[in-house]
Amino acid sequence: MATAQQLKALLQSYSEADGEMFVSVALQIAAHEARSGRDKFAAELKQLVDEIKGKQRTAKVGGAVPMARPTGELATLLSATYPHTKLSEMVLAPSQRESLEQIIREYRQQSKLREHGLSARRKILLVGPPGVGKTMTSWTLAGELKLPHFAVQLHSLITKYMGETAAKLFAIFESMRHARGVYLFDEFDAIGSMRAGSNDVGEIRRVLNSFLQFLEQDDSDSLVIAATNLEEILDDALFRRFDDVIRYKMPSESELSSLVFNRLAAFQLSNADLMQVTDAARGLSHAEVCRACDEAAKMAVLNDRRYIIIEDMLRAVGSRQERKHPMR
Repeated sequence: MATAQQLKALLQSYSEADGEMFVSVALQIAAHEARSGRDKFAAELKQLVDEIKGKQRTAKVGGAVPMARPTGELATLLSATYPHTKLSEMVLAPSQRESLEQIIREYRQQSKLREHGLSARRKILLVGPPGVGKTMTSWTLAGELKLPHFAVQLHSLITKYMGETAAKLFAIFESMRHARGVYLFDEFDAIGSMRAGSNDVGEIRRVLNSFLQFLEQDDSDSLVIAATNLEEILDDALFRRFDDVIRYKMPSESELSSLVFNRLAAFQLSNADLMQVTDAARGLSHAEVCRACDEAAKMAVLNDRRYIIIEDMLRAVGSRQERKHPMR
């Protein structure tokens, strides 16, 4: 049988999502069983380890033991991915970066916090206009912490039948306890709007009450991320239930410049051109600027150029501005 130290190392590797250590300890246990004459059991362990290693290569989860994808009813409620996005890839305001760094640091050292009766920040509310990086933030937290990313499918969650939505919501929170990951409730205002609103219906009010109850009772190791473009219609009680609220804004001039520079790092773009593009892109979101950069980059690639023609870039930016302000 496995020694006490081996069992301890196995559990520690699982809690830290250290796939390489997990496999190494499992192989040590298999070797120990073989030396003890339990060849059949050792062979079974070795086969299981080989299957885990195969799943790691297929899922490309960077050494973390991959979580099984949702099955049954959860398969329609959750969309699972394994992001590799890093915090260094995001263009953020200093306050936003500081908040995310603190969340990552606390989660990585949550056992140390628990020893002192403290809890890591796990319930995060992201608010701000469309295209400013809220969804990408949830990918980044999953990538940095080597956790699977589960996006809640609102079209499957919200139904017209009384009590059914709350039951599905309960299933999602139960999944958080058994499948550690980052759970994203995007367009959260669909269930988080004010209970006293003029358009309120009884079922939505009950769903929000259920969400508040489940969120308050949740003591899992998963991160709960809620994202919305409409902070003003959220129920006041929600803000007290989240550990942190991160507000996003349209990119500043310096952020626009960094975004364009990073996105087109593989191509030549002079400082003068960069300033011209930044000036033309004012008022666009992070996502809109990225799409404009990609359009200009495709033009360069298709024409076998290693540099961006400023006219192509300005045309792409102008197209995004026209879509945003069609009457301007």
